[in-house]
Amino acid sequence: MSLSHSTGYNNDTICAVATSPGMGAIAVIRISGPDSLPLLFNLFQPKNKNLSTDNIQSHHVYFGEIRNEEKVLDEVLATYFKAPHSYTGEDAVEISCHGSEYVQEQLIQLIIEKGGRMAQAGEFTLRAFLNGKMDLSQAEAVADLIASESGMAHRMAMSQMRGGFSDKIAELRQQLVQFASLMELELDFGEEDVEFADRSRFMELISTLIKELTLLKDSFKMGNVLKKGIPVAIIGKPNAGKSTLLNALLNEEKAIVSDIPGTTRDALEDTIVLEGYSFRFIDTAGLRESEDIVENLGIERTYDKIRQASLILYVCDISDVNRENTNEVLEEFKTYIQDENKHFIMVANKTDKLEEIPMNLKEMLELETVFVSAKRRENIHLLAETLVNHVKEQNFSESILVNNSRHYEALAKALESILQVETGFEQQVPTDLIAIDIRQALYHLGSITGEVTSDEILGNIFSKFCIGK
Repeated sequence: MSLSHSTGYNNDTICAVATSPGMGAIAVIRISGPDSLPLLFNLFQPKNKNLSTDNIQSHHVYFGEIRNEEKVLDEVLATYFKAPHSYTGEDAVEISCHGSEYVQEQLIQLIIEKGGRMAQAGEFTLRAFLNGKMDLSQAEAVADLIASESGMAHRMAMSQMRGGFSDKIAELRQQLVQFASLMELELDFGEEDVEFADRSRFMELISTLIKELTLLKDSFKMGNVLKKGIPVAIIGKPNAGKSTLLNALLNEEKAIVSDIPGTTRDALEDTIVLEGYSFRFIDTAGLRESEDIVENLGIERTYDKIRQASLILYVCDISDVNRENTNEVLEEFKTYIQDENKHFIMVANKTDKLEEIPMNLKEMLELETVFVSAKRRENIHLLAETLVNHVKEQNFSESILVNNSRHYEALAKALESILQVETGFEQQVPTDLIAIDIRQALYHLGSITGEVTSDEILGNIFSKFCIGK
């Protein structure tokens, strides 16, 4: 790792506002680096006149004033974190000041005048990584935690930040390292034709690695969906009440509602959180034959959204449904219903217009069916419960879910290398060639946690963080 030496990240003292931009009751200014404490006492006058750099205690809060020469800028609370017991692993200070934007700007300017510099995006977390406070996947989880908007996204970020995913990768990598070292030893004694590594045990290990890596790689589809919101396509014929249903689910007038067929020309999206799960609802154009070019483009996009969605709500007007068109619907979406990665729910809408039980009720109940009146917002809670129950049935609460595309790519490449190793053994490829694939697998696994990385990768990851984190 050359980043800390080549860029001087650990040789200077950085500062930034750590709280959200704008005015609030309190703002926190974060300072980190070797000169944090002297810099603090250059601008902070504690109420306790006896306090100095020699007797200040780590993780204690001190009250005082920020002064620019004789001018008092603000009354603040200052907390000192002595290295290595800080977020970054180096000496750090946090100043809690009043939330005035003017105060924040003046305080940052004063810190810079006293020898600090403005932190780059993600530089505090980058220093934490460089100083061994967390590995790379845990550092990325910090950004996910900040961005989490649902309970599930929060849980996944917390699990990764606490090292659940890292521990699994470390375990797989360590198993491979132990055997790889024996194979490297064989190469050193190549002329003597000796085997230090038990080939049968190694094949068992390779089989286990293939299984574990495949599970982790395949979990990305669900992990990414849970992180960004489960896509739910609302589809159906024109005037079935799709837009009214969307408005009822969101509890706001998001979509235009009209009796004129073809009102919705493009997909409308919005997200709500139900019992900690984020659902991304997509209201689509009504499915029908049309001579309107713009409407047909919307219908084409509807089929694209169906392909992308994990859940499909087919909305039908129950007062206008019969055995024939119900079977037509089932046939039309047979492909999607049989796709094991999609779940199809029929929403029998407009129960407020229902005078008698339809003859085709039995056929409808063969599908998972929820009866609602979107107009009156009746039984919307039952539809919400159905959606949540479907997610809960997946039973992944204790599973490690990959939700980072960089991790997915590294896992895919590591799996590819391990499969090459398996093929090499089966075809009795020379040990030195098999060792190349093993090294590649180790490299890709190491790139996930940052055991092997580059300045370019780190720059790309941490540039996406907010300033102050």
